[in-house]
Formats: sequence, structure tokens, C-alpha cells
Amino acid sequence: MLSIPIFLLFAWPYYELGKILSLPVFLIFSGAIFFSLSFMLTMLHGHVTMSLGILHRNHYYKWLNDHPFTYGLFFHPVMIRTRFRLLLIIISLLIMLTGVAYPYITKAGFM
Repeated sequence: MLSIPIFLLFAWPYYELGKILSLPVFLIFSGAIFFSLSFMLTMLHGHVTMSLGILHRNHYYKWLNDHPFTYGLFFHPVMIRTRFRLLLIIISLLIMLTGVAYPYITKAGFM
């Protein structure tokens, strides 16, 4: 229930910045997905930690792995790793840089 509002909350700054920079729409939406997904996963991980406590959080994640046809349908252990969430942010920034550099690359004749 909380995932979609948090996803939209963190997607709109990337979307607006992409519109200001005149990025192609495909790059705006793909970058916004990666950007907001990282923050959404961080917020949900924090909610689980605050509600269950740090001692029981690992038991909950293990339960999600063991019961894939419940709430753990889209759960994978790598999603709670900080490295994975930082990688999503880096990918979104690389998408933005690609969109900013694309007009210059095409004008110079590289493509």
C-alpha cells in the first residue's frame, strides 16, 4: 500500500529535472524508475526495521524468502543491500548523463 505513493514521491524530482534538461521521454521515465526505486526500497527497509526491530528483521526477510507466494513474491535478498540501492542511483545518474550528452554526440557525428 505504501510503495506506490513513495515511488511517485521520489520519481517526480527526476522527472522534472529531465524535462528541464530536455531529455528524451524514454530516458526520463527509465531514470526516474531507477532513481525512485532505490529510495523506495530504503524507506520500506526502514519501516521493517522500525516495526520489527533489528533483531527480528532478518527473520522476516528469511520468511519472505521461504514463502514466495505471499508478500515475498517480488522479494530478493539483494534488494536490502545498500550497495544495490546505491547502484540504482548511479545507474539513474548515468542515464541522465547519457540523455544530456546524446545531442552533442549525434551532432559531432559519432552516431
